[in-house]
Amino acid sequence: MSNQLTVTRYEFPSADLGTALRRAAHAHGVQEVYWDIWGQEHRPDPDVQKAVLTSVGVDTSSVASVDSSLREWLARERLALLPACVVSSSAEPWLPVAFPAGTDGTAALVVSLEAGGTLLAQRRLEELVVTETIDVDGVVWTRARLPLPEGLPHGYHKASLAANGATATCELIHCPDRVFRPEAISGDRRLAGIAISLYGLRSEQNWGCGDFADLRRFSAWASREAGASFVALNPLHALANRAPYNTSPYLPASTFYRNFIYLDIEAVPEYLESELARRLRPLAEERIVLLRASEFVDYEGVARLKRLFLQILYRQFLRGGASRRSEFDTFRRSEGRLLERFAVYSALDEYLRGRDKNLWIWPDWPVAFQNPDSAETAEFARREWRRVEFWQYVYWLVDRQTEEAQAQAVAAGMPIGLYHDLALATDRCGSDLWANRPFYAIGCRVGAPPDDFSPKGQDWSFPPPAGGRHRADGYRLFAAAIRNNSRHGGALRIDHVMRFFRLYWIPDGKDATQGTYVREPWRDLLRIVALESHRNRVMVIGEDLGTVEDYVREGLAEFGVLSYRLLYFEKKEEGKFKRPDEYPLEAVVSSTTHDLPTLAGYWLGRDIESRKSARLLLDEDSYREQLRARLEDKHRLIEILNDLRLLPEGYPRDAAMSAELTGELHNAVIGFLASATSRLFVLNQEDLTKETEQQNLPGSTWEYPNWRRKMRYSMEELEGDIRVAGFTEMLRSWLERSGRLPSFNQPHVNLTGT
Repeated sequence: MSNQLTVTRYEFPSADLGTALRRAAHAHGVQEVYWDIWGQEHRPDPDVQKAVLTSVGVDTSSVASVDSSLREWLARERLALLPACVVSSSAEPWLPVAFPAGTDGTAALVVSLEAGGTLLAQRRLEELVVTETIDVDGVVWTRARLPLPEGLPHGYHKASLAANGATATCELIHCPDRVFRPEAISGDRRLAGIAISLYGLRSEQNWGCGDFADLRRFSAWASREAGASFVALNPLHALANRAPYNTSPYLPASTFYRNFIYLDIEAVPEYLESELARRLRPLAEERIVLLRASEFVDYEGVARLKRLFLQILYRQFLRGGASRRSEFDTFRRSEGRLLERFAVYSALDEYLRGRDKNLWIWPDWPVAFQNPDSAETAEFARREWRRVEFWQYVYWLVDRQTEEAQAQAVAAGMPIGLYHDLALATDRCGSDLWANRPFYAIGCRVGAPPDDFSPKGQDWSFPPPAGGRHRADGYRLFAAAIRNNSRHGGALRIDHVMRFFRLYWIPDGKDATQGTYVREPWRDLLRIVALESHRNRVMVIGEDLGTVEDYVREGLAEFGVLSYRLLYFEKKEEGKFKRPDEYPLEAVVSSTTHDLPTLAGYWLGRDIESRKSARLLLDEDSYREQLRARLEDKHRLIEILNDLRLLPEGYPRDAAMSAELTGELHNAVIGFLASATSRLFVLNQEDLTKETEQQNLPGSTWEYPNWRRKMRYSMEELEGDIRVAGFTEMLRSWLERSGRLPSFNQPHVNLTGT
């Protein structure tokens, strides 16, 4: 054996409860100290640490109970011949094995491949590379690296090991070292796209909210008129689609499937075959016109109408041909238990609410139906199999239309096409929690500590993942979430990508200022992301805004995940804005996000006024301070735009003289962002057309129309309005000058004039 690298000692019992808790916290990744966005140190109270440890399964009642939990963790995670799951990579092709020190003999490894067949390998234990020696009360264990068989393909395999009379099996996930990168941005190539909230698209054809027909149309328009290489979307995750339930795409009922509200009903093959559906359509026109004309998206109204037609289309499907049924059955089999449980949940929700309108969420259901594995739930699924199959049919339609939208975007000349978004959260009262409850920790919520935009911190009100359970299950659900959200796209944005490294846990009974971070196995998670990105041929963007430790961005860069940079936040230590050539290459640059003000809203201070109206500011002094800071930022932005000669000569340097986002300022900011050195440039649709109101006001609920705003211009106006033509000509000009048009693929052009 090679020389040992580290020695770790565990002595029991622990000296006292504090010592026991600290050791358990270290084992489970619970941080005893963290630094906020201002660099201030925070040491959570002991009761916060105890509450978080309780959530991960540690009995914190006594020294003996904590020590017992730590011993169990050691036996499972550090001293087992093989852990339950190993995520290896091309650069690290080995299994971590453990055995009593001094053991010799042969380790015989059999890998059962995902695609069938086996690969074999044998090594003498004494020849393995030792990585660690663990001493538990004088009993010494060796941890070492067992090389994987030559030629092991990337994929989801199973490993079986026999060594010195002991045997073990584990899930083995072998992955690429970096995520997929399309040829379109190889070398020094850079591209640009437009971000939209799909629900907010308006047209004379949709049924009250943007749909896949609008998306196909928008993609063709954005490619043709603006030179966009992709359309960045809000998360399309399934929602409850009913008031007063939350309608946030970032807090969905399911992260695995997309919202049927986006279906283009009249493009479903069964619609063309159904005489009843075509007869009913003119009768629904009055309702559709009202839904289209509403100021905000009426999720419940649109979903109710589409649900009615989908039921008719499903009946037509049942009378249809064998080919269509075969396609559906193939999809249903490929999705397996994941889709089946979501369909059962959807059928149960509809069935129970049909009998009692007060049953809003599954925790209010009859107790027997709160358990997806109960005999009563199984009997319901058997008895009401048509209800269950109906929902499987619906989500098959959604999958097919998403596929068609991606094909249309690529056919329109977009090298990337659809740029999907995977939310961090899932609604604690939604399908994901109902179907997979053991995979979520109990007793804590996820959030964020206080920062500039949320001085009281943020409580996102959903439970954190039970990391140990996910790992023991071979990260099955995690891989499915990446896979299903990558499907039918060219890029995947991962919201709050820091989740792969650590999450901020808030114990029940505490507010968002009283939490701490828990570290995650980030290499395992990013390797799986890399595997799925190659299989689905999608590039990956990590939204890394907020409190970000250096190792997070270093890890993302190691895996080829693009960082996410916003104009508002990219400043130097003295507060000045960074120049375009100071932006990182391996990043996405954008004007804003759904949670932040639009460019026009930023200039007017609409976000500050909205926070004041919603009573989200601490006091009047906070309001005045934010207005003062905003004016100072506007001064600095005008200063750099002038220095780069992006503003006309003589343009006033005093921000107070520009009460709104003038045409000159709009052009200059778009030029500034387009000329940044970053790989991708994303311009929000609201910032292309100078809209003033943001989609979401963090911290608000009823006080603000979150996630319901419709876009200023309809699809018909985008295609024919002279004002829109001016905006798109300006954007296309900057994309051409900065080398971001897909047909140019030219190196970065210095537009600064210096």
